[in-house]
Amino acid sequence: MTILDHLSWVSVLVATAVGLVCVALGGVVTTGVFRLVDRDAGGHALTGAGDLLRGGTWVGALERIAVFTTLLLGWPEGIAVVLAIKGLGRYADLKSPNGAAGERFIIGTFTSLLTACLGAGVALWLAAVVTP
Repeated sequence: MTILDHLSWVSVLVATAVGLVCVALGGVVTTGVFRLVDRDAGGHALTGAGDLLRGGTWVGALERIAVFTTLLLGWPEGIAVVLAIKGLGRYADLKSPNGAAGERFIIGTFTSLLTACLGAGVALWLAAVVTP
């Protein structure tokens, strides 16, 4: 099922609203997960990683938009494309000697992906419910 199966102005509006919430909520959830991880690591293991991975907030938001959109359009393979682009773009940053940047990259990516997938599922379900 894709959003195109339920294409109407209502389904587009619902998908847009859920997408915006998903992008915003994903940032909050990811930040919360980082706080938990930093606390469990004694506050030092991943703290400096944020300085290495500049622009992570914007990259994460764009990642959630791309994953959300590919799932709504029924193209789950798009997730692999998004991850490949993100991985290649961050490759040089991930070669830090202490590994903190790599850990932060993986944790942030998984949290962001799960949020986008959940949002896409909710949007597809709501589109099916509100569209006759």
